[in-house]
Amino acid sequence: MTSAAADRRRASRDAKRAKILAEAWELGKRDGLAAISLRDLGGRVGLRQPSLYVYFESKLDLYDAMFADGYRQLLELVGRRRRAQEPQAALTAYVRDIVRFCSENVERHQLLFQRTIPGFEPSPDSYRLAVEFYDLARAHLAAAGVTRRNDLDLFTAMVAGLTHQQVANDPGGRRWVRLAGPTVAMFLADVQRRRQVSTATARRVTT
Repeated sequence: MTSAAADRRRASRDAKRAKILAEAWELGKRDGLAAISLRDLGGRVGLRQPSLYVYFESKLDLYDAMFADGYRQLLELVGRRRRAQEPQAALTAYVRDIVRFCSENVERHQLLFQRTIPGFEPSPDSYRLAVEFYDLARAHLAAAGVTRRNDLDLFTAMVAGLTHQQVANDPGGRRWVRLAGPTVAMFLADVQRRRQVSTATARRVTT
């Protein structure tokens, strides 16, 4: 097989795989992630169910590919927007994008951030995308002067809370999306307050 022919075959396979993933997301939205039927999925992409195993070794392998695909989409979203140079504004935009993404893509939110599928664990390659996403959050926080592990954990818990409220009570809406700014401001103010208290305490101890 020539190199050009191999490239065409690879491109065709990649396109078919992307089509399968897109249809899997649609089935997840319609029926719920755990209820995705490989038979229905095959019918939507013009394949018999056994032929799906050419592209995915198992249903869990399909979920793994969806996990990676979801994180690529999220990373593309948060990386596409040109961030404000001011750290607090950049962090606010980052949080707002996450909450909006999850609100508009509930099935992706469930797979990426909740343990929705019994027995599913992302592969190391797929999980690296989750780590990349977390590292981006850590970079935004560091730019705003937040570096302590406990503060990072608190931040992720706050964002998860906003996201859960938005998805549970106003999916596709903006009610909790609009709270990204006040939440970030409150969080950074608290970090700064605790830092000042710690500094003042240390000075009293040394004097």
